[in-house]
Formats: sequence, C-alpha cells, structure tokens
Amino acid sequence: MAETDRPDTPRAETSRSAADILSAVARPLALTRLGMVAERIVRAFWPLWSVLFVTLAALMLGLQDLVTVEVVWAAGLVVLVAAGWTLWRGIRRFVWPTRAGALARLDATMVGYPIRGALDRQAIGDADSASAALWSAYQARMRARLKEARGVRPDLRVAAADPFALRYVALLALCTALLFGSVLRVESVTGMGPGGGSELASGPSWEGWIEPPAYTRKPALYLNDISAAEVEVPEGAQVTLRMYGAPGNLSVSETVSGRPFAQSVEEAEATAQEFAVAKSGQLAVDGPGGRAWDVVMLADSAPQVERAGAFETTWDGEATLPFRATDDHGVASGTARITLALSEVDRRHGLERSPEDRPAIEIALPMPIAGDRAAFEEAMVDNFSQHPWANLPVEIALSVTDDAGQTGTSEPEVLTLPGRRFFDPMAASVIEARRDLLWNRENADDVAMVLRAVSHRPDDVFRKAKHFLRMRTIRTNLEAYAEDGLSDEERGELSTALWDFAVLLEDGDLDDARERLARAQERLNEAMRNGASEQEIAELMQELRQATDDYMRQLAQQAQRESEENPDMAQNPGENMMQMSQNDLQEMMDRIQELMEQGRMAEAQQALEELQQMMENMRVTQGQGQGQQSPGDQAMDDLAETLREQQDLSDQAFRDFQEQFNPGQQRQGEQGEQGQQQGQPGQQPGQGQQQGRGQGQQQGQGQGQGQQPGQGQGGEQSLGDSLADRQGALREELNRQRQNLPGGGSEAGDRAAEALDRAEGAMDGAERALREDDLAEAIDRQSEAMEALREGMRNLGESMAEQQDQQQGQPGEQGTAQGQEPGQQQDPLGRDTGSNGQVGTNETMLQGEDVYRRARELLDEIRRRSGEGERPDEELEYLERLLDRF
Repeated sequence: MAETDRPDTPRAETSRSAADILSAVARPLALTRLGMVAERIVRAFWPLWSVLFVTLAALMLGLQDLVTVEVVWAAGLVVLVAAGWTLWRGIRRFVWPTRAGALARLDATMVGYPIRGALDRQAIGDADSASAALWSAYQARMRARLKEARGVRPDLRVAAADPFALRYVALLALCTALLFGSVLRVESVTGMGPGGGSELASGPSWEGWIEPPAYTRKPALYLNDISAAEVEVPEGAQVTLRMYGAPGNLSVSETVSGRPFAQSVEEAEATAQEFAVAKSGQLAVDGPGGRAWDVVMLADSAPQVERAGAFETTWDGEATLPFRATDDHGVASGTARITLALSEVDRRHGLERSPEDRPAIEIALPMPIAGDRAAFEEAMVDNFSQHPWANLPVEIALSVTDDAGQTGTSEPEVLTLPGRRFFDPMAASVIEARRDLLWNRENADDVAMVLRAVSHRPDDVFRKAKHFLRMRTIRTNLEAYAEDGLSDEERGELSTALWDFAVLLEDGDLDDARERLARAQERLNEAMRNGASEQEIAELMQELRQATDDYMRQLAQQAQRESEENPDMAQNPGENMMQMSQNDLQEMMDRIQELMEQGRMAEAQQALEELQQMMENMRVTQGQGQGQQSPGDQAMDDLAETLREQQDLSDQAFRDFQEQFNPGQQRQGEQGEQGQQQGQPGQQPGQGQQQGRGQGQQQGQGQGQGQQPGQGQGGEQSLGDSLADRQGALREELNRQRQNLPGGGSEAGDRAAEALDRAEGAMDGAERALREDDLAEAIDRQSEAMEALREGMRNLGESMAEQQDQQQGQPGEQGTAQGQEPGQQQDPLGRDTGSNGQVGTNETMLQGEDVYRRARELLDEIRRRSGEGERPDEELEYLERLLDRF
C-alpha cells in the first residue's frame, strides 16, 4: 500500500520532492495542457467560427451588391444574432483545464502510470530493509520512465457535436471566396449604412474581367492590370464589371455589346454589369480612377467543309467518302445529308411512277478524337447497298458546326449513291425488282410479272432447283400481298427476302465458287498453252484472283457454319496437312504471274497445277484450340482453369473476411453476381473436370440468387461451408489432373508433379480453415495453392517444350514444313510460334498485312475507350497521350 503524503513527513520536504519529480515532465505537461486548451476552444467555439466564415465568404463574393439594402440589413441582423448566440454558447461551455487534469492525461499515455507512481509514498514496510530497497528500485524505475514523457496530441475532432459537417460547409464557402472573390468587395457593405460616408476618404473602386469563350482556349483578362489602350478579344467574350463605393460615383459606357446605346442613368451606374462582345468599339469606366480601352473584336469565322475525293466502294458495297473540314477554333460536329436527285434519275420502267416520300439520309460525320480539329481530313464510311436509292443519283451536302453554333455547308453535289454491284444477270434483275418495289408499292403487280417472266424457263436460268423454289415462294407471297395492298411490314419482309436471294445468286454457295475457280484455272491454263497475249493473260489472272477470293470466302463461311452446328468437331489439321494463309495463296499467284511475264510458261503452268491441287484439297479451320488438343495442351488448359477458380475462391474469401469487420459494405447485387460468377466457371476443358466441379457450381449459383452471407442453400448451410465445399471440389479436380499429368519421367515433369502436390495440400488446408470459419488462415493457404499451381504450370510448359525438341530431332519425323509442328502453329493472337512453341525475340510477331490490320484495330479500340467518359481520369489521360503519340 502506498500513500501520497504520510503524516510524519514534513510538508516542505514533500512539496520539494514532488516539484523535483515533476520538473522532468514540465515541458510535456505544458504542451499537454496547451493541447487541452485548444481542444476545448475548438469544441466550444466552432459554431462561432462557422458563422464568421460564411459571413466573410458572402461579403468577399459580393453577394451584398446583388440585393437591396434592406436585405443586407436583415441578413446582418441575423448574422449578429447568430454570432452572439454562438459566442455565449462557447463561453458557457469553455472550461479552463486544470493542472491535475493535464497531469492525469499525460500519465495515462505512459506504461504503468509513472507520474502517479513516482509521487506515491510507501505506506507500510518502510522499516524493512528489503521492502525499502524494493520500493526504492520501483521509485527509480518510475522516475527514469518520466524521461520518456511526450506531450499528448490534442483531439480536435468535433464530429460528434457536428454530425452534418456544417463547419466544413463554412470552410468550403470561405475557400471558394478566396479563389473567386476579392477582399476589396467587403468594403462595399460599409456604404449601405448611416456611417457609409467613410468610403469617401478612400474613394470608389472597380474591378473588371473579360472572359473569352471556353472553346477558344484563351485566358481571361483582368482589366485592372491592363495598361494598354487597345485590347483584342474573341467574339462572344463576356465582360464583367463591378463598382464599389457610393452609387453614382462610377459609371460604365461601352459600344461593344451591340445594344442600342440609350442606357438610362441607372443602367450605366449599376454596381454590377455583364455583357458580351459583339463588335469592335470602346469600353470605359467613367469616374475617379476610371479607365478606357479600344476593344478590337476578333471575329469567329464559320467552319468550312468540302469533299476531298470520290466515293470508294468495296466489293460488298461499303462506301467511303473522304472530306476536309476547317475552323479557326475547331469543328464540333458534322452531318452528311443525302437526298434523292429526282431530276437526274432515269425515269423508265419501274421508276416511271412518282417515288414515295422518304426521309433524307443523315449520317454523322466522324470527328478526330484527339488532336487539333481546326483542320483535319476524315472519311465517312457507311453501306447504302440495301437503301432504295442505292446506285441512283443523289444530292449530297456536308455540314459542320463549331462550338459557337455557326454552321458551314458544302455546295450540294449530285453523285451516284454507291451500293453493291451484282454481275449475275438473274441477281441483277432481282435487285432491280426490289428497287422498283421500294420505289413505289404500286409497282407490286409489275414486279410480280417481271419475276414470273424471268423464271419462265427455270432450267435455262437457274443453276439449282432450290433457287427456283425460293424465287417462286417470294413471287407467290408478293402476289398474295398485292391483292389487298402492301403494308410497310409486308414490303419490308419482301425486300429482305429479295436481297438475300440476290446475294445467294451472286455469290452462290461453295459448289458455285469451286466451279468458278476451276473454270478460271482451266481458261488460264488453256491461254498459256495457246500462247495468248499479255493483256488476255492479265485479265484471266485477275479473274483467277477474284475466283480464288470468292472460293476462300465461301470456304470460310462453310467452316464457320459447321463449327456453329458442331462445336465439338475437331478443327485442327491432320499430321500430314499443311497450313496456308490468304497471304500464301496471293504469293503463289504473284509468282505465277511473274513467271508468265518472264515468258517461263512451262514453270507457270506447273505452278498453276500445284495451286489447283492445293485448292481442291483445301479446307478452312477456325483456329487452334477448338476441338481435339494434345494431352499437354489439355493439361495446361485444365490447370489454367483451376488457377482461375482458385483465384475466384480466394477473392470471395477475402470479401467475406472484410464483411466480418465492415458489415453492409457490399451491395447485395454485387454479392449475388460474384457468387454466380465464381460458381459458374466458363468452358470446361474436359468432361471429367465438369463433373468434378459440379458441386462448386451449384453452391455458387445458390449464393448468386440473392442469399445473404451466412446462409446456404435452404438456410442450413453457412457461407463458410459453401466455400469449403467448393474448395474441396476444386481439390478433387486437381487430384484428377495430377494423376493424368503428361511429361512423367523428365526432370521438369517431376518438378511439375511435386508443385501440384504442394498445391493440393494447400487446398486441403484451406478447406479445413474454411470449415472452421478461419478466413485469414484460409486466404493464406489459398495463396500458397495459387503459387504452387503457377510453378507447376511453368514446369509443365518446360517439359512440353523439351518433348517437342526431342521429337523434332528424331530421324524419320516430318519436318516443320509438313504437319502441325510447333513452327507451323499459331497462338490465340494469330502469331506464328517459334521452333519450340515459344515466340522468340528474333521472330516476327505479326506478318504481312496483319501488322496494319492489328494496328488499326488497336487504334480503334483506344479511340472507343477514350470516348467513354465514365472511365477514371487517369485512364482517359493515358489514352489521350497514346492518341497524341500515334
């Protein structure tokens, strides 16, 4: 037991001892007490400061100049009452901190309360030497600990007293006034009372600004700092003037706003004036300290636009029209308006009747996303093939608008609206019938008659019976609809059917394309044998190129249809099958043409026969990875999917861990979406993997359907158990993959098996931790599992590369020119892989025209993302830097 003052201890000695003890903490004690004073002042007087801040902000922003004197007096009275009440409230609540209180706060910040311990006195046992020695040691330790004392940091938070953060609102108002206001405006309030004559001693004052339109990107001008007599400003610049002092001492005269200058005296002497610069003229502030300027307005010219070339059309009718636009400050938007040039139309046959009214075609002109829009060239791209005006004369007018609202329009020009050309006679007649039907629905009977006439002898005009049957179906529907009058829906249905039928007749199917290709090859071969002229051979060579392109397109479309109908169909070439791209075929045809131009007809004929054989045996694949895979590729895909699901599980566990400490932070919709995504993995590499993960998928779906954390399916299973079940299913799947792992016997394969074994053990530990609701331990084990999975995948890749190198080095194996060796494979980005299946640093990443195609795709993607305003500002700035550079 200890006591502060023993009865037999002299008071003077005790006081001196206490003073000596507290001298070691004199400075921290003073700082602590000062901090307590600051705390109590802030908590007692923060309402007073808020009232003063709001009042000062209103005065600096000049709000008193925008209202009447009565309103200013009423507001002043309210401010005085509020300030008086907050001052009285603060004085009542403020209590000066005592020295004992500061000493107790400082003592509480140190371990063992050393100040109180050093001031204590031994109550009993002071006669015992051992007890006295122990007490002395305790006192020495406490006094030594006093040297570690530091002043206590004051707690200036008043959130509990100000739940609506009104103090921050007042501070924000003051900061805004400091940025956009002026201290000089405060003086104007003194002239609104009886003692307002004091401003006469200092004289009136004024302020003025000229703010150019934002789209000019020019800085604002502060008139008080402009000493030059002439000022150049853009058209539409906003002039703002503020006069301070007694009304009538200062006035404004101007001839730049374009208003009839018959202002009254009250308007000229108004304390706040704003107007826009509409023409050159004079601006003057009349009165003491006034100034005058000659304002020269820089006119904002209207934008201009013109066509920069003719229409360019692709084989499928996509039209490109280049244009050029200029403006002094930049073009904001543009539109192309296309109307039918009826006077230029050849009004014969189905066009004799007057056309039905159709709205003009309006297309937004593309604008540069980055860079200067003052002068640029772009191209309008669209496909008008299915429009009724396709291949007819139209009047095209381009118009652009700037930020000032001014519009510039090009001279209307009559051009032929491009569309797809049909060279097959039957297809061309069908398209003409479609055009007549869309021109005026009264042509329905004539169109039906034309269709019946051209299909009168089907054996002579149709290559296949199904074409005739399709024609007859369209004609029958047209005749049936025409009896009661065509509606818009019926005419739209017929026009779509006629278009699809014409495309089928023009392009044909794969058999038609193969027949045209064989015919073109045969004609070219015969021309070379008979010694045809160079011009004839060039024309036949161009025909061969077109037939080859058509055949390749039809082949690709057929392969795509087969892939969609049979997703599990193997698409990889066989072992003895070569892979060729479109560029390879073009190079072979270029070689044939070069040999013919050199007169080496025998070699050209032999090369043509090789090309013919290759085309006959060709089939198109939809890329690697669709269908059957090698065991190594299958294992890598399975492990990659396992790694993704393990990452999803770890993310969900971390979110649940956060939810324990911050409940309610995650929205219910996000929880459901996350659970569904985690519970429903994407495409499964193998059937066994799908079965092994079925349980985890069901759990994820249950969670995704709006269940709250802590509830399982049916309300009987906790979220931890759900995650544990999914973790267990994933561990079992990894065990299955590990048993079927290829590459056994090699050093890299053994390392891969060992890494996957560690991953399985970590997953088992994570499952146990989840069942025990130890989320922190589960997250650690899941992290170990993911790291082991990554290591196993790296080792498996090395093992596969070693096996490929060994296979290439074995005698009797086919070289990389045949079969599907690594050097002939392509990665998912379409790039040729190296000799060992890896993309080397000295190998071309993209070949031929793929370089330009890929560059264009990337640039379009960057432009698209930079136009999405909801993206973060940092990302948008990065995208803009990319566009400025490239």
